[in-house]
Amino acid sequence: MKMTLREIADYVGGRVIGRDNIVITGVSGIKEAVSGDITFLANPKYFSLMRTTKASAIITDQDIENNNKPLIRTENSSLAFAKIVALVAPNDVKHPKGIHSTAIIGKNVRLGKNVAVGPYSIIDDGAEIGDYSIIYGGCYVGALTKIGKRALIYPNVSIRERVEIGNNVIIHSGSVIGSDGFGFAIVKGVQKKIPQIGIVKIEDDVEIGANVTIDRARFDKTVIGKGTKIDNLVQIAHNVTIGENCIIVAQAGISGSTVVGRGAILAGQAGVVGHIQIGDGAIVAAQAGVTKSVPANTKVSGYPAKPHDSAKRVNACVQKLPHLYKRIKIMEDKIKQLEGRLNNGETKNN
Repeated sequence: MKMTLREIADYVGGRVIGRDNIVITGVSGIKEAVSGDITFLANPKYFSLMRTTKASAIITDQDIENNNKPLIRTENSSLAFAKIVALVAPNDVKHPKGIHSTAIIGKNVRLGKNVAVGPYSIIDDGAEIGDYSIIYGGCYVGALTKIGKRALIYPNVSIRERVEIGNNVIIHSGSVIGSDGFGFAIVKGVQKKIPQIGIVKIEDDVEIGANVTIDRARFDKTVIGKGTKIDNLVQIAHNVTIGENCIIVAQAGISGSTVVGRGAILAGQAGVVGHIQIGDGAIVAAQAGVTKSVPANTKVSGYPAKPHDSAKRVNACVQKLPHLYKRIKIMEDKIKQLEGRLNNGETKNN
């Protein structure tokens, strides 16, 4: 890579602040960058790094200023930087092509144009896979399952029967889509399995991380809305509905029949009970335990989850408990001394 700052700004649709004839020879993170590199800053929280980085220029959002380095201001610095990285190091991953000789294709399977199926994958009876979709090796696609166009299914993914997957969906290794919902009833002291006869529906442009589990509905369907992104190690239970363009971060768990609104964010290790609603645009902070519905555009944290400002005040009080305990102990000791004096007939003046 060898481009001037002006050329890079034109490429990403940004505006140069400072010298635009600097020659950029590489890209790097803001901490690791050296002279000649361009880096980026998206979060004002790390503003101090702009003064210490050795990068020659920084891509920022429109509202970030800095007098120490030339800037390229953009509408979305993360996206602009990603475009530059792709320019420097294009993705040269070679996906499988064609149907591998060891793949097992069942009866009445419909494969679209230029579909790839890797070694030892199984496509069960009646399944449909759309044009240009790629199924890596070691995958299982169940009977009557439908996968749309340009899907990318990485190795060792299991997709059970009758699942519906839209276009441009990415599923990473180890995920299980359409496993039975966790449904049991006690009959004469014994847990009896309740049949789970619904499906999972994954809409267009969804990305599902590694080792995610999405259970089929007891009846009807479990739904993952268009454009939603799910991190690794997430559990989504039966009959959950997740709206469009949500973010579900690693190790979050959503219990059965809960509805998550459009654009909501569940941070890492958040836990949500069943049969409640998370409103549109709501944010559930990391490790929050949500026990009741959350209104739209509300941020909650803590356990049980409550509005974030309230949770911070509660936490501040909790942090003071050791000090308060000591104060109470001192006060108790003083009270005992006063009681002892009164019991011995001493007056207040003494």
